[in-house]
Amino acid sequence: MSAESRLRAEVARAAATIGAPVGFDPVLERPRDPSHGDWATNAAMALAKPLRQKPQDIAKALLAAMDPASAGVADSSIAGPGFINFRLDAGDLASALAGVIAAGDAFGRANSGAGRPVNIEFVSANPTGPLHVGHGRQAALGDAIASLLGHAGWTVTREFYYNDGGGQIERLRDSVRLRAIGAPLADDHYHGEYVKDVAAACVAQIARERSVSADVVLEALRTQWDADAALRDALRMAAVASLRAEQDTDLKAFGVQFDVYYLESSLYSEKKVEETIAALRSAGHTFEQDGAVWLRTTDFGDDKDRVMVRSAEKGGEPTYFVPDVAYHVTKWKRGFTRAIDVQGADHHSTVTRVRAGLQALEMGVPAGYPEYVLHQMVTVMRAGEEVKISKRAGSYVTVRDLIDEVGRDAVRYFFLMRKGESQLVFDVDLARSQSEENPVYYIQMAHARLSGIFRVGNVDPVNVTGVGVDWAKLAAPEERELIKALLDWPSLLAGATDALEPHRVANWLHETARLVHLWYHKQHVLVDDAAVMQARLALAKAARIVIANALGVLGISAPERM
Repeated sequence: MSAESRLRAEVARAAATIGAPVGFDPVLERPRDPSHGDWATNAAMALAKPLRQKPQDIAKALLAAMDPASAGVADSSIAGPGFINFRLDAGDLASALAGVIAAGDAFGRANSGAGRPVNIEFVSANPTGPLHVGHGRQAALGDAIASLLGHAGWTVTREFYYNDGGGQIERLRDSVRLRAIGAPLADDHYHGEYVKDVAAACVAQIARERSVSADVVLEALRTQWDADAALRDALRMAAVASLRAEQDTDLKAFGVQFDVYYLESSLYSEKKVEETIAALRSAGHTFEQDGAVWLRTTDFGDDKDRVMVRSAEKGGEPTYFVPDVAYHVTKWKRGFTRAIDVQGADHHSTVTRVRAGLQALEMGVPAGYPEYVLHQMVTVMRAGEEVKISKRAGSYVTVRDLIDEVGRDAVRYFFLMRKGESQLVFDVDLARSQSEENPVYYIQMAHARLSGIFRVGNVDPVNVTGVGVDWAKLAAPEERELIKALLDWPSLLAGATDALEPHRVANWLHETARLVHLWYHKQHVLVDDAAVMQARLALAKAARIVIANALGVLGISAPERM
C-alpha cells in the first residue's frame, strides 16, 4: 500500500471512530506550499455538517484519534478553517521509490480499460497535399491520447479516415493535369510546388499501366481529356495514391503509425451511405420539404433540423454529415463501443449532427458517442514574425518543414504543451535553441543528467535495485519534493487519461525536470558516504525511470547524452 493510501485509510479509520457517516472517504491533496507538509485533507470541513460541529474541533478530534506512526506521519498541524496538514517521515516517504524501481517501465500503468476496445480517429486529412501544422498538432494529440489509453489498459486502434471523395479530389485531379501539361491553374486549384512532383509521378504511373511513353500520356491529357473517362479516373486514382504516399511519409517522419486506414469512397462503393439513409427513413425521424429530405436532429438536441439529402435541383446528393454518420455506424458494428474523434475546432458543428444521426438510427448507441476532442490551429513564428507559407506547399507550413528544422521531439512536445482547445504559437527559434528556455531540451537534459550520474560513477543502473537502502538519508527539501513528484506520476497519468489531456503530462514533465535540475545541483550523488550515495543513486534511477515513462507517453525520446 502506498503512503498516500495508508494515510487516507488512517484518516478514514479515525473519522469512523468520531462518528463519521459509513463510507466516508477523505480527500488528500498536495499543499500548494511545500512548507505546509506533504499532504493536506479537508476532512474536518467535510464532516462539519453531518457531525454538527465546528471544523476546528473536528480536526482536533481526528488528530487525537489517529495513530500517526501507522501512516508514517512525522508531524501534523491544523491550518485555516480546519485543514489538516501532514508531513511524512523522510524514510517512509522515500521508501516508496523501491516500488518505482521494481515496476520500471510499468510504473504508472493501470488496467482501468480492462482490455476493452477503443477506436481513436485522428489526422484524417484530405489526400490533396502534404500535412500542414494543424494536422501535425492533431497527429501529436491523437497519438498521445492513444498512448494514454494504452497505458490504462485499453486495446487501442488508431484509425485514419481518408476523405478521398468529393469536389476537392476533382480539383486535385484537374490541378495535376494542368501542371503536367504546363497550363495555367485557376484560383481554386492547388498551387503548391508539390503538385509538380505529383504530376510527374502520375504521368509515369499511367505510362507504365498503359505500356506507353510519358509523351503519349501527356498528349492524351492535352487532347483527349474531355472524351476519355478512363483517363480521368486513372489520373484521379494516381493523384490520390501519390498524395497518400506523401502523407504516409510525413507521418513516418513524425513517428505516428495507424492500424486502420478507412476510405470514404468505400462508404459509397459498399452502399453504406445508401443503407444509412434508408435506415434513417425507416426509423421515422425524417421528413420531406422543398424537395429535400430532412432529419429531425432537433429530436436529439440540435438547434434546428438538418437537410439529409439535397433536392434534385441541387444535385440530390447526401449532405456532408450523412457519410460521417454512416462511417460511425461501421465503427459501432466493428465492436468499438468507445470511439474518440480528434478534429480541428472548425468541425464543432458536426458533433451534434453526427450524434443525432446515430441516435436516430435507434441502434443502442449512447448519446455521447463518439467522443470528440477538438483543437485549435497553430501559428508558426520565426524571428518574431509569423511564417505563413512553405517552399513546397506554398499556402501553408507543413509538418515536414517543422520536423526538418527543429526535430521530431521538439515538434511533438510543442504541439502537446498546451491544452488542445487553446491557441498554440510554435516558436521555431525557441524550439531550435539548446537552452533552459526550450522546454523539451530542458526535460531531455534532466534525463541525460540522471543517466550521466551512472556513467560518471561507473555504476550499472541494473544493480541499483532499492534493496537495503537507508531511505531516511533522502531528507533534504530538494529530495522530498522530487520524490513526491515521482510518486504522483500514476495519479497524474490517470487524470490525464480520464480527461484525454496529454498536456498535463507535458506540464508535469517540465516541473519535474526543474526539480531534477535543482536536486542535481544541490545534492551530489557520487559522495564518500556509501549510505548516502546508495540512497541518491536509487533516487536518480527512479527519476530516470519515471521521466522516460512520461516522455514515452508523448512519443518523445529519452536521450542518455546531449
